[in-house]
Amino acid sequence: MIIALELGLLYAIMALGVYLTYRVLDFPDLTVDGSFTTGAATCAMMIVGGLPVPIAMLGGVIAGMLAGAVTGLLHVWGNINPLLAGILTQIALYSINLRIMANKANVPLLRNETAFSWLREQKLLATWVSVALFAVIALLVGAALYWFLGTKYGVALRATGDNELMARSQGINTGRTKIMGLMISNGLVGLCGALIVQYQGFSDISMGIGIIVAGLASVIVGQAIFGMTSVWQAILAAVLGSIIYRGVIQAALLVGLNPNDMKLISAALVVAALVVPQLKFFKQMRIRRRSSRAVAEGAA
Repeated sequence: MIIALELGLLYAIMALGVYLTYRVLDFPDLTVDGSFTTGAATCAMMIVGGLPVPIAMLGGVIAGMLAGAVTGLLHVWGNINPLLAGILTQIALYSINLRIMANKANVPLLRNETAFSWLREQKLLATWVSVALFAVIALLVGAALYWFLGTKYGVALRATGDNELMARSQGINTGRTKIMGLMISNGLVGLCGALIVQYQGFSDISMGIGIIVAGLASVIVGQAIFGMTSVWQAILAAVLGSIIYRGVIQAALLVGLNPNDMKLISAALVVAALVVPQLKFFKQMRIRRRSSRAVAEGAA
């Protein structure tokens, strides 16, 4: 289960990117499946090419941001439906990712220095030391996102997601805000891809397939369990949701389920996270929680 914790914390960075578009910007972005692989492939090829690891990871982030910018431009300038814009970019990225990896479906990193080489050499991967390190990374990224959402640009992005017409009437350039939000979101996804490719030791053309489901599952499960009454709670819920999601997947494997059924299990988990909170019992529980919070605030 320590491996599930490690993966949950690393994939939490991708979940934060999905949270930014899905919840904050209210933009159903399907670019994620492609930009995750783009970030991973770019980072892998730069490491294989002999560039320093920080530069390679920055390259993965920039590649992800460019992918998000393409989706944003297709939607804002091309007036293309958000879902279709993301699908078009995702499809195009499959060919682009193959080109990035020199027309190879797989690029190994086993003989190259990575961000986790020292942990492997010291046999600290899959230990509580690596879990603590990955938790610090996830929390730092979450704290940076929380800080950004409190800035002028972050507030404009949140306003665009809440009510685009109202935001536009206040002088906010919502088109530019959407592009910026998609770039930051896919930059986080690209960063996650860059970390995962170094963690697993290879880049694969299919590594991003279905990653959007994992991101949505993390955000929705975290929201259903921990709530999201404030920004910092929503960010923390996305991180914890990612850990829970990976824990469920790992538990399914441990009880002997077929690994080929993992996508089905992921989809079922998302459905359950969406449907269960709508049941009468949980609705009443949320109403009681809000009432007790209001009473406590009134007494204070």
